[in-house]
Amino acid sequence: MMGERSPAGRNTDGLSNLDLPLAGELIGSAFAGWTDELVEEFRVHAHDGHVGSRLLSEDARVRVWEIRLAPGERWHAHRHVLDYFWTASTSGRSIQHTHDGTTRAVEYEAGDTRHFRFARGEFLLHDIENVGDADLVFTTVEHLDSENSPLPIGTR
Repeated sequence: MMGERSPAGRNTDGLSNLDLPLAGELIGSAFAGWTDELVEEFRVHAHDGHVGSRLLSEDARVRVWEIRLAPGERWHAHRHVLDYFWTASTSGRSIQHTHDGTTRAVEYEAGDTRHFRFARGEFLLHDIENVGDADLVFTTVEHLDSENSPLPIGTR
């Protein structure tokens, strides 16, 4: 399965989630509760650089994304390799699965923000599902001058 652990606590295929400023409460590990379809989605989207549902802006320095999820909607697995931050525009709740087999329940308040930095070769592969009663909206800003090269995003 994905995400074997090295003795140093890092995933052999990315950054240990122990090192990330992930939000929420750990509710599952070791791929517990993951369906075969979810595992396959993570395999298929392992290098998907669409970190949002809509690219709002891109220039030589940043990519600005929006994720807008209605209740019950989810954004598929996607890979972060660039330094970035997200800000919640609305309050709400989500479930997130990450490539190391963990599952988190996360509650957001409008304005919550998290910053991520990745050394060369590090990444975060995860999904997000809105399990709240209202739309969940985020803005994500990726810094193109990061240690890793931007993933191609092409057109969808």
